[in-house]
Amino acid sequence: MTTIPETHRDLLERPLYAHLATIRPDGTPQVNPMWFSWTGEHLLFTNTTVRQKYKNVTAHPEVAISINDPEQPYRYLEIRGTVDRIDDDSTGAVFAALAERYGMKLDGPPPDVQYRVVYVVKPTATSHQ
Repeated sequence: MTTIPETHRDLLERPLYAHLATIRPDGTPQVNPMWFSWTGEHLLFTNTTVRQKYKNVTAHPEVAISINDPEQPYRYLEIRGTVDRIDDDSTGAVFAALAERYGMKLDGPPPDVQYRVVYVVKPTATSHQ
């Protein structure tokens, strides 16, 4: 497993937005800011099976993630990795945990809960500034 540099671990522990880059089935890139959490071994992202990003990661599980420090914009962490697995989140539990992490109050599960999944990303390489 790729070790996240201690100097940049705070970027994974803070509720910052990660830009998750995926490869579309036609080979072109797609990148979106997303909520995430860090388990100490994997990055977790919530999404649905009806969005383009799901099509992307099922066709090409290789991803890249970029997180920058809003207080020092040139300080960043880039993580390259693979989607090790896609877990079911049809209860909305991971979505709810991420919503709480990002300061969002929920009134029950999201309307698309039946399509919710979690991308479990294993880091394979990093770069940072």
